[in-house]
Amino acid sequence: MTATESKILHNTFVIEHNFPWRPARVFSAFAQPALKRRWYAEGGEHEIQEFHMDFREGGSEQFRYRFKEGHPIAGSVIANESVYQDIETEQRIVMTSKMSLNGKPIVVMLATFEFVPTENGTDVVLTHQGTYIDWPDGVKMIEMGWRGLIARLAKDLAR
Repeated sequence: MTATESKILHNTFVIEHNFPWRPARVFSAFAQPALKRRWYAEGGEHEIQEFHMDFREGGSEQFRYRFKEGHPIAGSVIANESVYQDIETEQRIVMTSKMSLNGKPIVVMLATFEFVPTENGTDVVLTHQGTYIDWPDGVKMIEMGWRGLIARLAKDLAR
């Protein structure tokens, strides 16, 4: 491999989390733009430049933000472009996404969210498959990011 060739990594991880609410409540946090923006997009380390969500099969989601001063990559812009491939209300969401850093693609993902009713609420099972482009730390960072987002979702639903 020459210095100009890109390096590709492939990875799959699964995150399971039980929420003490019925599937309808948990699913709505993914389906309603204002609710999803609150737990998924808003945060202290970045400034949202764009968040648009058209929640339907074939619909898209765009999310772009710039890291604030004090962040290790302050000033850098992350852009996520996603398409909802399959939606079964209160059962599953399948989406594909491309994440770019400063305009350069760094990961292409397939994410499947399953909403499984349990005696104690709802199990959400996220199966994430990614192709990481010239981003050796991406596998760890994306999984950590999703774990943090699921924790934020739990706190948001508890409000």
